[in-house]
Amino acid sequence: MKSGKSFLFARSATLLAVFALFTSSVLAAPGHGSSSIGEPGQKKNVTRTIQVDAADNMRFTPDNVTVKRGETIRFVIKNSGKVPHEFSLGTEKELKEHYEVMKKHPNMEHEEENKISLKPGQEGQVIWKFTKPGVVHFACLHVGHYDAGMKGKVKVLAK
Repeated sequence: MKSGKSFLFARSATLLAVFALFTSSVLAAPGHGSSSIGEPGQKKNVTRTIQVDAADNMRFTPDNVTVKRGETIRFVIKNSGKVPHEFSLGTEKELKEHYEVMKKHPNMEHEEENKISLKPGQEGQVIWKFTKPGVVHFACLHVGHYDAGMKGKVKVLAK
């Protein structure tokens, strides 16, 4: 009986550690308090829609976008491939950190303000307001996709 309690304690501790890792990465992500790349946009404020194709050649089309500070952009992302893809906005550092989490939890799916997971043939959208000039990165963080070059940049002009 004692070994059963030890097993339950070890399993509970493992689940707690995974939950802590997941929630800390989610809470640190853009759209959850961070404004380093902007803020979630509202449909009524969309100034432009940009169509993005996510393909199995591990590329986004387009992979470079230019916007003006203050613009609210609706990204309509279409997974034209046969494998799952995602579109995730963030700083390069945030994307790399989350990619490491995805390597440990490869079946993780997202439906957050700054990211979306898409099954083959699926289409979705991310609405984002770019509040600061500079560069905002986007990527597919499925294991192997980021390393293969499935990433891009949004250049945010001062005006």
